[in-house]
Amino acid sequence: MKFPCRLDKFISHIAELPRSKVKAGIKNGYATVNGERVKAFDLSISQTDTVLWQGEPLVFLGKRYFMLNKPPGYVCANKDDLHPTVFELLDEPNMSDFHVAGRLDIDTTGLVLITNDGDWSHKITAPKHNKFKTYLVETLQPLEQDAIKALSEGVQLHNEKDLTRPAIVEPLASYSLRLSICEGKYHQVKRMLAAVGNKVVELHREKIADIVLDSDLASGEYRPLTKIEINI
Repeated sequence: MKFPCRLDKFISHIAELPRSKVKAGIKNGYATVNGERVKAFDLSISQTDTVLWQGEPLVFLGKRYFMLNKPPGYVCANKDDLHPTVFELLDEPNMSDFHVAGRLDIDTTGLVLITNDGDWSHKITAPKHNKFKTYLVETLQPLEQDAIKALSEGVQLHNEKDLTRPAIVEPLASYSLRLSICEGKYHQVKRMLAAVGNKVVELHREKIADIVLDSDLASGEYRPLTKIEINI
């Protein structure tokens, strides 16, 4: 939410009410601003104004940041008609303007960042900022040395003009690796493994930039980011 903003928009967002209902309530005298009852729904208010709705204070909570340990079966969208979304796992007020910073596929698990700070999420996810995302990858076939070399140098994805940017590849076992990439192409990790003749059977994100998935978070759990994590 950006300030200054209209009174009806502010109340609708914070009280999570339809704008039409808010406008009717303002006309009926349900709103006060700085102790004065107002009936102009298009009144411009600032973040320092004190707004009461039916006698209850409405407080803008500001910019917020969460990490979630995403389980499989959830989509990284605000709404979806077919599948549950990651936002259904958060019990927080005023989430209508939040978004996922770095989406995961429905079957991919692990670290998801959720915020209402667009500038921050761009800094985290835009390739030009060189923030690596790290995944644990389980493959269908053993990972050969030439495949490791190709992934680390860049591979040609189907229907893409340029090679992927060099990745950091750490083999863990015959069928598993840790892969770090600083791009966010559609299904990129799966497509990279397909480009070297393999297939991803399990994918888990454990890190974005310097933000590491909290080992205390069970699947489906979340917590606010710390100040250190926010200021990466």
